[in-house]
Amino acid sequence: MLHNRRLASLDGRRYSDDMMTTAHSVGEHRHMIAKMKGQNFDAIRFASYRLASKLRFVQKKTHLHLVDIWNVIEAFRENGFHTLDPKTEIGISRLEALISGLYYQLNKRLPTTQQVNTDNCTNLLLNWLLYTFNAEDNGRLRVFAIKVALGILCAGKLMDKLRYIFSQISDSNGHMIASKFQEFLKDALALPAAVYESPSFAYSDAITSSIFDGHSKVNVNEFLDVLMSDPGPRSLIWLPLLHRMAAVEGVEHPVPCDACNKSSFTGFRYKCQRCYNYQLCQECFWRGRTSKTHSLDHDVKEYATFKSPSKQLGHSIRKSFRCVPDKRNPEIPRFPDEPEKTLNLSHIIPPSPLLSHNGYHESHHQNSFDLASIHSGSTSRSPTKQNSSLESSKVDDEHRLIARYAARLAADANHAARSPSELSLTLDTSRAQRELILQLEAKNREIMQEIAHLRRQQEMEDQALQSQQNPTLLAELKVLRQRKEELEQHLSTLQESRRELMVQLEGLMKLLKVRCRTIKHHHGRRQTPLPALEATSHPHCR
Repeated sequence: MLHNRRLASLDGRRYSDDMMTTAHSVGEHRHMIAKMKGQNFDAIRFASYRLASKLRFVQKKTHLHLVDIWNVIEAFRENGFHTLDPKTEIGISRLEALISGLYYQLNKRLPTTQQVNTDNCTNLLLNWLLYTFNAEDNGRLRVFAIKVALGILCAGKLMDKLRYIFSQISDSNGHMIASKFQEFLKDALALPAAVYESPSFAYSDAITSSIFDGHSKVNVNEFLDVLMSDPGPRSLIWLPLLHRMAAVEGVEHPVPCDACNKSSFTGFRYKCQRCYNYQLCQECFWRGRTSKTHSLDHDVKEYATFKSPSKQLGHSIRKSFRCVPDKRNPEIPRFPDEPEKTLNLSHIIPPSPLLSHNGYHESHHQNSFDLASIHSGSTSRSPTKQNSSLESSKVDDEHRLIARYAARLAADANHAARSPSELSLTLDTSRAQRELILQLEAKNREIMQEIAHLRRQQEMEDQALQSQQNPTLLAELKVLRQRKEELEQHLSTLQESRRELMVQLEGLMKLLKVRCRTIKHHHGRRQTPLPALEATSHPHCR
């Protein structure tokens, strides 16, 4: 009923020119919701898997699974969202420009045969975002809600997404702001409500304090450790599951499902820990389908990959000989606790391209920085292109520098009445700037020399290792190989002895069965009367 009212509000809304939605786009949204219901996701027993399956369906229907998180961040920058306050509300026209730009750039990266329909995808995603976050029906959405929704539903690594979200909810010192994290939880848990999973994943004020203590300072590493732990916070346990589900969609398991009898299946594989070699596909396990003696109370193990029995046997043997190191859970990379501060180069004056005009020797500036190229955006050019355009840029830089000096002289003429202290302060500032440039150039030369020295030292060490090898290590390696061969021979001997013992045991069992039959036969003859035995044994005596 609530869903019908929300869709009716989409139909009956009358926005201004920048808030107009078409009946076709609303119909597309209705069609997507109807298809999602037709997938029978509500039959899944586990709430986290049920929610992840629904969000994965929305993700693929809107083709956001083809858009990477870095493409989304770039789209935010191109549309100026990174300069807006997170609480700023934008209209439909600006949101539509953002979404259409995402799909337009996506089609540039895709082959012609795999390109998406930009208009349909834009209308579908636009109406789904309005349905999810526009509870007031005013046709305006908060910037932060858009960033959270697109950041979660797009493709990419979970760690990269969480790092971007942390950058939106942290201060300049790299510490999380509790109020902004609370806003993140509200917007993130609006996604389960949009697919009718709010009873299992509803927002409450106590959730924030249950994840992080409000009195402690949380940096990016602690934030990642908590949200990417296994298991993570209960309210966000579906977030890593959504990414795992996307990763195993193409994994094929060439074994039959014991419930639906499929010869092979994709996705997750579940193996019972009590029933021998009893395996289920994800569709049967999630919906509680069983067969034979298997019960839903049995413990099962989830597999995201498949190994053939021969590989499993070889791995077990190598592991028993300790030839294979134990696999540890991959650790989360560590990042600087404080965000990197941007370099402020506004106080540095670009040097003249014709160095003799400044009164300095040419070799004095041969390694100086070309700051004018930084401001003009030429840092991405290759060195060959920079060298080829150097001669043509010298004239322009010289004219620009002459104009700057002329303006400075005019300003000095207008302020000729300045006090001597002000003039000395200006000279000191200019001198300090030049000294800073000299220090930076000297430091740069030292770093380059150190890099060259380390590179030469590494090359010499590599050559030394190639020319001579450690005889002690070779001897130990030879002993280990001999020990391995001895253990393999011993294992084969034990297996051969086992087979011989099994053959002998089988022969003894046969002899034992024959002996039992003979004993039973003699026991029956003893119970026969004596005259009858004599008559049977000596018939001619009659």
